[in-house]
Amino acid sequence: MNWKLFSTKRVAKDSKKTKKREWFDAIIFAVIAATIIRVFFIEAYTIPSGSMERSLLIGDFLFVSKVNYGARVPMTPVAFPFAHHTMPITGTKAYWDGVAWKYRRLPGLSEIKRNDVVVFNLPVGDTVALENQEPSYYNLVRQLGWKGVNSQYTVTSRPVDKRENIIKRCIGISGDVISMKNGIVSINGKIEPLKDTGQMPYKIQFKTTDINFDVFKELGFTVNEMQQVNADTYIANASPEMIDKLKTLDFVKSVSLAVKSESIDDGDLFPLDSNRKWNVDNFGPMKIPKAGWTVQLDSHTMPVYYRAIRTYEGNKVEKKGNIWYINDQPATAYTFKMNYYWMMGDNRHNSIDSRYWGFLPEDHVVGKAMFIWMSWDKDASFFHKIRWNRLLKGIN
Repeated sequence: MNWKLFSTKRVAKDSKKTKKREWFDAIIFAVIAATIIRVFFIEAYTIPSGSMERSLLIGDFLFVSKVNYGARVPMTPVAFPFAHHTMPITGTKAYWDGVAWKYRRLPGLSEIKRNDVVVFNLPVGDTVALENQEPSYYNLVRQLGWKGVNSQYTVTSRPVDKRENIIKRCIGISGDVISMKNGIVSINGKIEPLKDTGQMPYKIQFKTTDINFDVFKELGFTVNEMQQVNADTYIANASPEMIDKLKTLDFVKSVSLAVKSESIDDGDLFPLDSNRKWNVDNFGPMKIPKAGWTVQLDSHTMPVYYRAIRTYEGNKVEKKGNIWYINDQPATAYTFKMNYYWMMGDNRHNSIDSRYWGFLPEDHVVGKAMFIWMSWDKDASFFHKIRWNRLLKGIN
């Protein structure tokens, strides 16, 4: 018997793949390739809320670059492909946190700059009440108490890279001193007016009660969202460019920002310090932490930097008498390990952002929003659902 011939034929027969095996291999390859692209290069993202209007609209579909700031190496590597933190049908966790890697980031093309539109993991999304995720867990605890929340809801914790993805504009970078007065942001003492991509509420008074609202539609106002104060006065959201055009109309008497006064305390704003009377239009000044910066610890600074020191940088922090202890050692100062950022929505009075939850740590950054590849208006008629003028539009 020719054993050599028999062996060759057998190998050739075994090496021939079936159609099912070919399809299986192709699917596995496609999943691996798509996962690599999604993790290290580019990822799709959908705008779910109006917090970034006028620059980004509900129903905009974006591509987010992982390359610009450097791709973040997965911190929770064992996860179901294409799912973020929850499986779409079963509602169970889409990852296994039994394996956790330290934060690492590949080299990027640039650092985060002021006014960049950034996608990131929500810092206060580390703990979640599954049945009521819209308010943060910490707000629920303040409203209902710890026992009240844990008795009513299923509470779970999430690793950094599995926290909810949100999108905002970077207003301040690490090392900046940020403040806001009467709705206008200042960075390092220099006023930074709202760009035309954003909007604020304005109080508009007319010379007549007979108002032609078609003019407002042409200027870009959402007429059905305008709030009537009295017969000749309305409050409407608008960009600075829209307001400049509005002021030229002969039937407009006056226009002014509709902001909260400095004496009003919103109560639920960062850093939840009763000694600070801050609101969405008036806060600060405070310095955004920078890697290597040392802050002196006292009753004024600790409310601002406590969560960054304890939660984001992983230290044990406690107060005994009038002395702060970090990792069981008395501490009068702390040097930060990471860079932090201050994020705000372009729709300034309709955005849960850094004014509510504080600084964004660098390890929470996902990527830079690049351009809109599709825009879908669910409220429009059938033939106008696609916003054709927004397709392939860059994000500024």
